[in-house]
Amino acid sequence: MISLEASKKVCSKQAAHLTRAVIPLLYRAHTVGLGYPATIRIAAIAQRCRSSQNTRSFSTTNANQLRDIFPAKETTYIRQTPPAWPHPGYTEEEMLAVTPAHRPPKTVGDWLAWKLVRLARWATDLATGVGRDQQVDMKNPTTAVAARKPLTEAQWLVRVIFLESIAGVPGMVGGMLRHLHSLRRLKRDNGWIETLLEESFNERMHLLVFTKMAEPGWFMKTMILGAQGVFFNAMFLSYLISPRITHRFVGYLEEEAVHTYTRLVQEIENGDLPKWSDPKFEIPQIAVQYWRMPEGKRTMKDLILYIRADEAVHRGVNHTLSNLNHVEDPNPFVSDYKAGSEQRKPHADAALKATGYEREEVIG
Repeated sequence: MISLEASKKVCSKQAAHLTRAVIPLLYRAHTVGLGYPATIRIAAIAQRCRSSQNTRSFSTTNANQLRDIFPAKETTYIRQTPPAWPHPGYTEEEMLAVTPAHRPPKTVGDWLAWKLVRLARWATDLATGVGRDQQVDMKNPTTAVAARKPLTEAQWLVRVIFLESIAGVPGMVGGMLRHLHSLRRLKRDNGWIETLLEESFNERMHLLVFTKMAEPGWFMKTMILGAQGVFFNAMFLSYLISPRITHRFVGYLEEEAVHTYTRLVQEIENGDLPKWSDPKFEIPQIAVQYWRMPEGKRTMKDLILYIRADEAVHRGVNHTLSNLNHVEDPNPFVSDYKAGSEQRKPHADAALKATGYEREEVIG
């Protein structure tokens, strides 16, 4: 269940705030039904004083402070470590143009990948406590975003933390196997490795941002551990057998991610999530630094728009990679094109190319 751990060392002024905040959360945890599957420790760890440098605001209450679960390591000489892959950034128009979409299966492998994703979606809904009245139209599961009842902020945190902990696996597995394959064959990889590892890195950044808002409890950590073990080995075997089907699977998985974050944006806009709809809500600083978010564009809605755009790029990239010859074709997203063919190079519109590029469009 959602457990709340209050620090024993709380300032007297914070004690009253803590009491008022914990009781509604306990009641909400009981009534929402997050019980057994969704053990995110919406931790109300108020350190000694509000002025402590190791505290930060927590997303579902105004009164509590949540400890930093991965504070920066202080060293004698190093000031900070920038990300290995700086984010390219998006315009506001590009982010707002992203919409849910679905690539219809065309082959048996596509159909198998799609059905596996639908099974994963069902299991995720079950594991994160999504009620029947909170589900969208199942006849159009990848494009419909309206439901009779919205999710709560606590449910959203459980869902996105669990999903992002899994989403960072495929790119790492694919990049690792292609790296080893390149070493064995004594040949270049033609740019696939970098794109796959960058995708994995990007998904991990999503996870780190959300864990700045909530600290998973022991049950959630156990779920993540088990899911990662199963998913890693499944992706490992799948990529060895058929990289094409695996990339199609990831493309369908990213379709679900775009759908999920589109629904979250809509619920924020509708005011169904009052704390996240508040323009004064402060998002984690790690998000501001990674996406280089401008002043005045640092609300929770803005953050989700950036994350949704990332997922849309992954959607288009993986559907495209699935259409290519994984042994010989170069990665069109990082390749330089011949004079007169520059217009063939896919750019940021990969986010809008929901079904991916066909091989003849980018390779010839």
